[in-house]
Order: sequence, then C-alpha cells, then structure tokens
Amino acid sequence: MAQWTILLFSLYGVVHGQELQLPTVQECCKDGRDRALGGQDCTILPLISSAHICRIAQEQCCAAAARDQLCDNGIKMAREQGACERPFFQGDPWETKISKTCCDCCMFGLMTASQGSGCELQGLLLGRRCTHTAKTCCGKNTTEEIKPDDLKKETEMPEANVTAKPPEGLDTCKDSTCSQLCVGNGTCACHDGYELQKDGVNCGDVNECLTNRHNCVGGQVCINTEGSFRCQRETSCGTGYELKDDNSCYDIDECVLGTHNCAPDFICTNTVGSFRCHPREKCAGGFIQDAAGSCIDINECVAHTSPCLPGQTCINTMGSYTCRRNTVTCGRGYHLTHDGARCEDVDECRAGNVCGDHGCINLVGTYRCECRSGFLFNSITKLCEDINECRHYPGRLCAHKCENTEGSYQCTCTIGFKLSHDGRNCEDVNECEANPCSQECSNVYGSYQCYCRRGYQLSDMDGITCEDIDECALPTGGHVCSYRCSNAPGSFYCTCPPTGYTLAPNGRTCQDIDECATGSHTCSVSESCFNIQGGFRCLSFTCPPNFRQASWGSRQDASVGVRCIKACQPNDINCNLDPVHLMTHTSLSLPTFIDFSQPEDIVFLRTVAPANPVPLPGATDVFFDILATDDQQSFDVEKRSHQGIIIGVVRQVKPIIGPRDPCGKCSYELCQVRGHFPSQHCRHPCLRL
Repeated sequence: MAQWTILLFSLYGVVHGQELQLPTVQECCKDGRDRALGGQDCTILPLISSAHICRIAQEQCCAAAARDQLCDNGIKMAREQGACERPFFQGDPWETKISKTCCDCCMFGLMTASQGSGCELQGLLLGRRCTHTAKTCCGKNTTEEIKPDDLKKETEMPEANVTAKPPEGLDTCKDSTCSQLCVGNGTCACHDGYELQKDGVNCGDVNECLTNRHNCVGGQVCINTEGSFRCQRETSCGTGYELKDDNSCYDIDECVLGTHNCAPDFICTNTVGSFRCHPREKCAGGFIQDAAGSCIDINECVAHTSPCLPGQTCINTMGSYTCRRNTVTCGRGYHLTHDGARCEDVDECRAGNVCGDHGCINLVGTYRCECRSGFLFNSITKLCEDINECRHYPGRLCAHKCENTEGSYQCTCTIGFKLSHDGRNCEDVNECEANPCSQECSNVYGSYQCYCRRGYQLSDMDGITCEDIDECALPTGGHVCSYRCSNAPGSFYCTCPPTGYTLAPNGRTCQDIDECATGSHTCSVSESCFNIQGGFRCLSFTCPPNFRQASWGSRQDASVGVRCIKACQPNDINCNLDPVHLMTHTSLSLPTFIDFSQPEDIVFLRTVAPANPVPLPGATDVFFDILATDDQQSFDVEKRSHQGIIIGVVRQVKPIIGPRDPCGKCSYELCQVRGHFPSQHCRHPCLRL
C-alpha cells in the first residue's frame, strides 16, 4: 500500500510539473515533423508555444520532413520506374524540383553500382544531399527506402527524436540512467525508431509495420527491424530468377550453372528467366529445330517485320510464305493508291466538271464549289444553288416587281410604266403617243384617259371608242328643238314645219314668218293682211253707214285696224245728232298664258280727258264698258289715270287656250303650245268695246 501511494504521488508530481513546463524543443520539432507527414503547410503551422526557439524548431523540422518526403518520392521513382521526368511528380514547382533532384541522384548511384564502381564517389562535387542520396542508393538494398536518418547530416536534424542536449554548464544528465538519450532535468529520450517506455528510462523498438509508419509500396511487405524496418517483395521471383540481398530478382544463367536439360546434341542458350536448347544441326530454309530436334516451320509472317510490301498481307506457308494484295474499301471521296496499300483523296475538281461553270476547291475527302455571284453553295447537295434575291430582299431591289433569274434578278414594272435606265426604278409611259383613243387622249400617271368631242360619248365596251350621242333620243330631247329634232354624227339639227316658219339663229327655235311684212301673202288690195303663227289672215274691214274709212294698214305690233270717221249725208239731222264720231276696228294677236295666275293688261285706251279727282261742273266724263265678249267672260275693262289723263285698260282675267278666232271667220291656225304645233278649229264672237 505504501508503494502505491509513493507511485501516485510521483505521477502527480510528473503531471503537475508538465502543466507548469512549456513544450521542449524536441516536442516542438516532433510536432512539426508530424504535421509535415500529415500534409500540412509548414508556413502556417499552429504554434504550440510562445517561445521563439519552439517556433523555429517546429517550422524547420516540418520543412525538413517535407523535403525528406519529397526526396523519398524521387528515390522511389528511380528504383521502381528508372525514369526521373519532372511531369511524373505532383505538386508545386519547388516540390517537383526536390523530387526530381533526389530521383536523378539515386539513379546516379544505382547506375554506379550496376557498373561495379565504388560507392565512394570520390572527386565528385554533387552536393551534400545528392552525394548522400547517390551513396545510399548505390550501397543499400535497392528495395529499401531511405529513411530520414540517412539524411540527418544534410538536413542537420538532431539525432534524437527530441531536442538536443542543453547548453554546456547546465549538464543535468551527468548521473542519468537513461538507456539512450538524456535531455535534461532527468528526462530521457530515444533515437528514431524507438520510443520511451513507461519507466521513463528504457527505450523500446517501434514496430513501424504495425503503426503504419513505413513507406513500403504495393507488392512489398513491411518487415520490422531493430530501430527501423525494411520493405521486401511480397511474392517470390519465380522460376529462373533468384532473390538477392537487395530484395531484387536476378536472372539465373542455367547454361553456366549446368542446371539446364539440353541433350548432348543441343546447345544451351540462356534467356531471361529461362534457357533455350538449339540443335547443333540446322534445318532447311524456312524451318527450325525444336527442343526435340525436329524441324518445324518458321512463321515468317511473325518472325520477320513486314515481309510483304505495303498494301499486302503475309500468309504463312509450309517452309515459306506468300503475300496477298489487300482488299481495301475506301470511303466516299477516296480511292486506292496504285499499290493498293492505302486510300488517298480524290481530287474531284480534276476528276470531272462537278461545279459546272463555278469555281472548285478540293478538300480532303470532299470538295467545295466557289459559287459565282448570285449563287450559294449547298453543302448537302454539293451544288451551287441560285439565290432568290427577290425573296431575300423583298421591296428593296425593285420599285415595282422583282423577278428572279438564274444567278441574278430582273426588275419589271406594272402596266403603264417602263423600266428606267438604272434597271430598278419605273417611270410613267405616255400611252397617248401610240394614239390608243379614237378621238382625244390624256396621259395620267401609270395609265391614260380617253375623251370624246362634243356630241360623242365614250364606249362602255372598250373605253377608247367614241360613239355618237343621239341627242334627240335623250330624255331631254323633246326640249332640244321647238319642232322636230334630227340626229347627226356628233351633233343634231332642228327642223321647222315646211310652211310658215323658219329656223332661228340659235338653230333650235322655229320663228314665225311674217308674210304680211315680207309681202308673200295673197291678200287683195281691199283686204288687210294679218300675220298669225305659221301663216297669215286676210281681213276685210268695212265702215258702217254714215262713216268713212279714214286710215288702212297694219302695224308692226302684230295688230291691224281701220279707223272710220263720221260722214253724214246733207240734211241728215239724226246723223248729225249721233254722238259717235269715230270708230276703230283693231285685230290683235293675244298670247296664250300657260301659267295664268292674275289678270294681264292687253289693251290701253288713251283719251284726252283730264283725270280730275273731283268732277267739275260741265266737265267731260269718260265711261268704259265691254259690249260683247266670249262665252267665258274672259275680259274686262278698268278705268285708270296715267300722267293726268284718263285711260281704259282692257284686261284678260281668265286663261284662253288657243288658237281661237273670236272675230267670226275661222281657219286653221298654228301656234306654239308646249313645244308642239296642234291645229284647232275655232269660232268665237268678237270682243267689242
């Protein structure tokens, strides 16, 4: 019980002391190496102590371990592959540089050993790392990896796996019982490959194979050694090889050792990993003796390299061989060469007119046409196809219409236009220059218009022919002429009755001929000529008894009359007492009023009697009265004053549809009524005033 108490107090003291002490330099170095082997960056290590010496040891040991690991990769590459090309290594440029340097130096040592030269490398200034690496690869087993201990001198790492001894004057290990190293203050340490035991004094071997601290590659077995380890091939070398101390397989020369089984009449020839027995006597050409001495055929097609010409296939025969021309199927655009060995490109541009009148460019296995302007190459049909410019550039090439042509296009114009000199725009055509119309032509933009002269109209059938207008057949033709209308080409003319009328200067109206004025009447001397529409009348006026004719004649106002004055016989008292002294017979032509709306004044009877507002004693009074009239009472008389004189005004108060002759003598007369000339028979009494 006392022993356990002392041990517990001792452990407490150790633990308590560790809590108070900072990490040693050896611990700082070991931490750096462990982190390097774990793949950490040595420039950003987490510090385990604030002491500057600990940081330096931690970083430098980390860097040294990283360089050792890179160097080990180079040595491994040299031993396994025998090539030191820089692309074989991974990492940054400085990392691949270290690996390649160690690989080259190891290759130098390996080649020196293979030549039987010494591994001292005297007189060569290769540098400490390269010299040490070359010597190691030259002198050590080729299957072993160089351990960090092999590079301690170059990297100046401490020999132990902890910090170096304390400075002189502070030797606390004078009476130390440590089995390997003492680092001061009674603390023991061990060399690489060992670890401190629980008693804190003795060092035990570290089994790198169990702790996975070895660097053996695939196909190798880790074998632990005292303080280290070695890598050995996992399998045996096989028949014909022997395993050397450097863990490499070397060929066994059975012919030298006499372990072959060749017959006495055969010669033993060593081969890598085996041997061959060759008969002393040779067979004929094309044959070779086997191990039993029999002659067997030589397969020249296998034994020789390319025994046949290019484009031929080698066929082995007994004692010889034959060459058969290859049957090669070339793809489209290729054909066989003359020797039939390979396919070469066909120059389609020379083989035929594949592009027509376009350019041709040969390509590997095909060709391409350089199309002329207006064409586009179709890579599928291998033809130059016309470009439809009218479809690609609608409305931009031609002013009116665009027509595609082979390799180009052509502009055309609509009817009424012609193509301008620029070949694109359109200008108006003056169609009237070709006289398309039968009479008059007027050019308009893009077309023309036909016109006709007066009296013609444009045909509805063709629009260019002028047809005569039958003015007499028009709805208003009845009013064109006063009597009769006759059509003429482009015009018309009016005619009048054959007698009594003549055509007026306007060419439409029929004017009455005044036979009385022209003297073409047939009235006697005793008769008065009275002109009527379309003829004349011969009137005879006779004065009553006791009256004589004072005047005779006709006037220009379409009237005729006779004045009779009183002429009494001598001693005729009654005649002298008769108050009537003057009688006037007047014949008038009264117009027919179609639109009769109010009384019309037709006759003015003038007197010499003054018109006094108030009748004076003894003054003359005038009375007007109608003694006889027609049956319709169509007339009346009205007393008026004009310029201080009394006058009588005879008025027509009702419409009279003529012609009528109210004077007792009837004849057929013509008059103008609504544009016609009807003939009516009439008899009416005279109007007597």
